[in-house]
Amino acid sequence: QVQLVESGGGLVQAGGSLRLSCAASGRTFSMYAMGWFRQAPGKEREFVATISLSGHSTYYADSVRGRFTISRDNTKNTVYLQMNSLKPEDTAVYYCNPAENRGSRWYGLGSWGQGTQVTVSS
Repeated sequence: QVQLVESGGGLVQAGGSLRLSCAASGRTFSMYAMGWFRQAPGKEREFVATISLSGHSTYYADSVRGRFTISRDNTKNTVYLQMNSLKPEDTAVYYCNPAENRGSRWYGLGSWGQGTQVTVSS
């Protein structure tokens, strides 16, 4: 099982940028597609972005496409989320997880970590 630790969140003004990191333990990291998810207060957790095993294929939620970039370094067991042009509606706790597509929706496969808080002020 992959254990995950997210970091890099913070408070930023609208239009700003942040880079999130997710460090994974375990030798099976490179066996999974990885995803970023987020949960805003009072809302359900939602899919943000995913990246394939090799890192060559990515997919984004419509709400972040063109602003966020997901990447991974399998030598460091780490997945990243570069977030640009941030908006107040991006405010949420961000989580990473091995990801799987089922019926056109993406789901996290493992246990959820503590996440990292991103707050975007207007």
